[in-house]
Amino acid sequence: MELKQIDTHLWEIQRQGNMRVPGRIYASAAMMQQLREDPCLTQVANVAHLPGIVGYSLAMPDIHWGYGFPIGGVAALRAGDGVISPGGVGYDINCGVRLVRTGLAFAQVKAKLPDLVGALFGAIPCGVGMGGAIPKLTRQDVHQVLKHGARWAVENGYGSAPDLETMEEQGMLSASDPSRVSDVAVERGARQLGTLGSGNHFLEIDRVEEIFWPEAAERCGLQQDGIAFVIHSGSRGLGYQVCEDYLELMEKAMRRYQITLPDRQLACAPIQSEEGGAYLGAMAAAANFAWCNRQVMMALAERSFLQALGISPRQLQCRLVYDVCHNIAKMETHSVEGRTEQLCVHRKGATRAFGPDRPEVPAAYRDLGQPVLIPGDMGRGSYLLMGTAAAMEKTFGSTCHGAGRVMSRTQSKKVSRGRNLVQEMQDQGVTVMSYGRHTLAEEMPHAYKNVSQVVDVMEEAGISRKVARFKPIGVIKG
Repeated sequence: MELKQIDTHLWEIQRQGNMRVPGRIYASAAMMQQLREDPCLTQVANVAHLPGIVGYSLAMPDIHWGYGFPIGGVAALRAGDGVISPGGVGYDINCGVRLVRTGLAFAQVKAKLPDLVGALFGAIPCGVGMGGAIPKLTRQDVHQVLKHGARWAVENGYGSAPDLETMEEQGMLSASDPSRVSDVAVERGARQLGTLGSGNHFLEIDRVEEIFWPEAAERCGLQQDGIAFVIHSGSRGLGYQVCEDYLELMEKAMRRYQITLPDRQLACAPIQSEEGGAYLGAMAAAANFAWCNRQVMMALAERSFLQALGISPRQLQCRLVYDVCHNIAKMETHSVEGRTEQLCVHRKGATRAFGPDRPEVPAAYRDLGQPVLIPGDMGRGSYLLMGTAAAMEKTFGSTCHGAGRVMSRTQSKKVSRGRNLVQEMQDQGVTVMSYGRHTLAEEMPHAYKNVSQVVDVMEEAGISRKVARFKPIGVIKG
């Protein structure tokens, strides 16, 4: 595939065939050298065929192969005549990250870290198919979660109202339509609220290792050597089932609306169609489930800190810094060739990164930009960034979402065979507990790109700005 270098960290796939727009990839020269033969670049070009797409089919430096869209892909489609594609959202709808800061210093938790990790592992169910930390919900309860998102959790004793102020969309998409979610999906969700799941999902205790932007870090309540924790999880089996249900529906819709695309995994329907509206309502409902799920886990984690450390809430000073989602499609207004248009922005393995003065950014951060949370791997760390004005001009207010895999799960398990993985992490200063060895083997640091290199590409391109880096000291996984 012919690639043209546009800037130091920006590459373009020229329009060819039935591509409606060019493809653009943010990557360093070294990253691009590794990507040149990767099928994920073909996926960038394939996305450019979608009806109604504007600007570019975009990919972030953590790009890797996914279902239909590449993971790390962004596409903006006109709300009037564009399409919605479940492959542009993914199976784990609203897989996302929340950062919670505490008032503790590393020295206060170091000696009790094994107890703290154990308490978290005992309080928050991890692993495939694990039941929730709260009793099975009734169908009516699940519908309330799907409608109200994180607000349901707060109203039922998990957290407090101020938490809602620092979540993307305040933890709820109003477009949710629970009636569009199948009974099978509802049944799967009824048992999984307050669960972490498996794969790359985790809860991580972090030490603030480096501050790059003191003013923004102070605004977020972060101090050098302070303790924070990060939760990475999504909509669990409910979201997976929503995607599964609507992929089948979209394949039939493609034939009805005579849409032809180079990859059947891009199955889609017009946004304004019955099928498109149904998926958007179901997707928003699953997104709300994910926000509620992370809110419940945050409350469970706070209780675990208090119990394991034997301290009071006033000493802990737990506060949500921000919660972002990765896999979602949302209606947003953006400037396109000098005109303000309503677009359906698909972000799959990409994070919204709105710049200063956008009304969607919480008032606490609006003059600085939207907080962006970038988890790395268990060994090297995670980042807090903020969106920029340039992101609004170049990427529809989007940036990377993590480190990005360089090794399949199967490959990683082969490389990990015969090794004492828990001890290896301990040698790196990380206490880890996992429900199964296979998940740990799949998620070792060697399976991922260096997150610092990914973040640096986006900062040097002007898309997002570094605020702080976090070093993992304790991790629980499925």
